[in-house]
Amino acid sequence: MAIWRKGIADEIKKQLWLAGPMVFVCVFQNSLQMISLMFVGHLDELHLAGASLASTFVNVTGFNVLLGLSSALDTFCGQAYGAQQYHKVGIYTQRAMFVTLLVTIPQSFIWAYIKPILILLHQDKNIAAQAQLFARYMIPSLSANGLLRCLVKFLQTQNIVFPMVLSTGFTSLAHVLLCWTFVIKLGLGIKGAAIATCISNWLSMVMLALYVWFSPSCKKTWVGFSWECFHDIPHFLRLAFPSAVMVCLESWTFELLVLLAGALPNPKQQTSVLSISITTTGTIWMIPFGISAAGSTRISNELGAGSPKNAHLAVKVLLLMAFTAGIIESAFFMAVWKVWPRAFTNVHEVATYLTSLTPIVATSVFVDSIQTALQGVARGCGWQKLGAFVNLGSYYFVGVPFAVVFAFVLHMKGKGLVLGIVLALIVQVVVFFLITLRTNWEKEAKKAAIRVGDNEVQMNALPGDQNVTPPA
Repeated sequence: MAIWRKGIADEIKKQLWLAGPMVFVCVFQNSLQMISLMFVGHLDELHLAGASLASTFVNVTGFNVLLGLSSALDTFCGQAYGAQQYHKVGIYTQRAMFVTLLVTIPQSFIWAYIKPILILLHQDKNIAAQAQLFARYMIPSLSANGLLRCLVKFLQTQNIVFPMVLSTGFTSLAHVLLCWTFVIKLGLGIKGAAIATCISNWLSMVMLALYVWFSPSCKKTWVGFSWECFHDIPHFLRLAFPSAVMVCLESWTFELLVLLAGALPNPKQQTSVLSISITTTGTIWMIPFGISAAGSTRISNELGAGSPKNAHLAVKVLLLMAFTAGIIESAFFMAVWKVWPRAFTNVHEVATYLTSLTPIVATSVFVDSIQTALQGVARGCGWQKLGAFVNLGSYYFVGVPFAVVFAFVLHMKGKGLVLGIVLALIVQVVVFFLITLRTNWEKEAKKAAIRVGDNEVQMNALPGDQNVTPPA
């Protein structure tokens, strides 16, 4: 019993060592758009609606796709690092960079012409025009964001997190100054917010790239660019593609809900309210996502090292931490339910509507914390294809249909759309939890050995568990 308790305590320390900094990294990294929206929101309701719609659109067609592709590195780099195949960590990262840069080319064309797309989807023409303006000025941030996502995964899977805290923290502070300069001082409005976001993305990417290039901490895993990164790209895509689908099926649901909000009476108000709710919960979601990132790193490292028992222990600790975080987040959200709407808008009707949504949004925050942790388990194990099917069923066969019924048939409007999301999250939690409960961790460790080509672990048939400890 004492040994078991010591094992739990050690694992908690390891995950907290990673999760604490990763929470800050995720919050800082994803605060850029929220800061931009806060500045634009104090211009007028049309600019807020346009920027909100554009932010949702560029996330689901651009940034979330890049996040999904780079999330394959949670599996590849994490398991390779655990198996001590250090050179492969750099090769996998370069391969991901190449793939993401290719993907940004068609994404740029989509962003340049989103107005006709939004009008085709029955959005207000004035809102669509503002959204297209914002998206066009955001195009330069695509390549920077893609490279940045890959660098973050590269460092995260090696348990190198504090440099990312410093770089993303500095960028967030700089972004406030940039938004004030371009939006308020220079009077560029919605264009200024997009320009500030582009500069901030490039700033963060360059700082991390310089660290990787010059730091002795990365000398084993980053040995310079290699032609090997262009080899076996289909093998990478077999995991990266379902990884992107898993992320996008979830994020596309939120885009769809914003579009549905635009079809409700008073579209400016409904679109603004739902976009602000999604932006706020998305920022809070960075906390469980940081915990999830730490957990997926621990799980993938231990599976790569051929330590199934330690990987299973990491899963249990991850779920415990996510549950605790969910309780704290929802309680905090309820505590500030009359304050947070005023940070985004001065329009009384919008702020009042947001306040009435708080209990439902707080519930979604709690459930989302659990499902995010379970998706971290999926990334650590390489279950992205299975995760894509789970997300497809929970969102598109349960969440969206019920959201439409609640909003349009039962006339619950925005509240009905948010309730549909809560229902989808509950289904996700139940299904992922059952899959995790039935997992054979010895088989998962053997699969990891095959994936990274660690024949020694394969042949030894996992003789015993060894700890993979984050570096000091």
